[in-house]
Amino acid sequence: MKVPTQPTHVIGICGGAVAGSEAARLFAERGAIAIVYEQNARPYGKIEDGLPRWHEKLREKEYGRIDENLSTPGVLFVPETRIGRDTSISELTDHLGLSAVILATGAWRDRPLPIEGIERFVGRGLVYQNAFVHWFNHQDEPDHRGPRFDVHQGAIVVGGGLASIDVTKILQLEAYSAALARRGIGADVVEMEHAGIPATLARHGVDVTELGVESCTLFYRRRIADMPLASAKNPTPEQQTKLEATRVRIVDKIREKYLVRARECCVPVGPVAEGDRLVGLVFRETRMMGDGLREVSGSDFEVRSPLVVSSIGSLPEPISGVPTRGDLFHFESVATGGVTGMPGVWGLGNVLTGKGNIRDSRVNASVVAERIIETLAGVPEHADTVDDMSDALHEEFLARAAPLVDRALAGDKLEPERIARVLDHVRARWGETGYGGDYATWIAAHRPDAGPGVRHD
Repeated sequence: MKVPTQPTHVIGICGGAVAGSEAARLFAERGAIAIVYEQNARPYGKIEDGLPRWHEKLREKEYGRIDENLSTPGVLFVPETRIGRDTSISELTDHLGLSAVILATGAWRDRPLPIEGIERFVGRGLVYQNAFVHWFNHQDEPDHRGPRFDVHQGAIVVGGGLASIDVTKILQLEAYSAALARRGIGADVVEMEHAGIPATLARHGVDVTELGVESCTLFYRRRIADMPLASAKNPTPEQQTKLEATRVRIVDKIREKYLVRARECCVPVGPVAEGDRLVGLVFRETRMMGDGLREVSGSDFEVRSPLVVSSIGSLPEPISGVPTRGDLFHFESVATGGVTGMPGVWGLGNVLTGKGNIRDSRVNASVVAERIIETLAGVPEHADTVDDMSDALHEEFLARAAPLVDRALAGDKLEPERIARVLDHVRARWGETGYGGDYATWIAAHRPDAGPGVRHD
């Protein structure tokens, strides 16, 4: 918090998880002051609340890397400060006059299920992915403040990516854990995820048919071979064939290890309701035609279930003062990340694309990329790939952040007098949140294993 004697770049970074912490470290290493505004007490974002809790090794590794980034000299951490509520974009850009502002707030808002009037069933038979995974991760904490969900057998899951696979696994693991508990058999869902459901049942001498658990079903609008799992940028025909085979193989393994059902080429078109509750969906078959995906007339069918989980993607939460185009912020281009009409404001990470997944793998169809996807899906064929996943995750964001850092540092430096005003603003936020200015002390007291954090939704 010492005011520099020479003009210095001061960068505001909104969001302290992987993208934000990597950018903060790069700015600080280039001599700038990086102020990281984090809406939660902890900066771990999707690493904590988007990855189901069985990813312990990856989560701990990522916590350490984020902590290291945010402990870099020149990085000032400002917790429990949400842009649009506790401060504003205009305060950062106009009142404080920061050299640049980086939006790295991620994508936490679930993409609405595209059925007219479906939102009236939220909490009454319809659940969205982000809230569901957050509940799964934090349900056992004694002062968990979020919503709680009843897991029903035979649930409907609408989606197709890794996140939707996570949802199906949570449903199956919770259902089988409960079924075993009714027989007086304790089974930890994390251990069951690692071993698989059939292997867990065999260890306890239980046949799967004895329990009578009805499996959940994942409904995907395209072919299983088209699922956005393993992917590549501009693949050759040979790579495309390999990618499609990889996707099918991964889903087959999910079916075998977690007893999940999957149905391809169908899209939800209407609700099945009883009173004020959603009790199923009407689906319509689809077919790939020359001009894209087409719905097949007269192919509607009804599927009933007391629980529907929508997992069709995530979107950035709106920020007052930041222009939007459709469901996303209005960027001049994804390549530069510049916000239209707001010089000096850029987006970085999932806020750019609206993809809320941990890693959108678009490197190539290499063995390493396949191993990462398999490990995230819970069906690895090889040794532990946590280091590969962590390295790939950070390399991806570093590649995105490096040119953005160059563009941001081309802006004006702040004179010492203005920097003093900025630091007064930071001190005021620290006083309001109880943050003492020492990141290591704060995070030690707020680590996930020290108790639940606070999600400002």
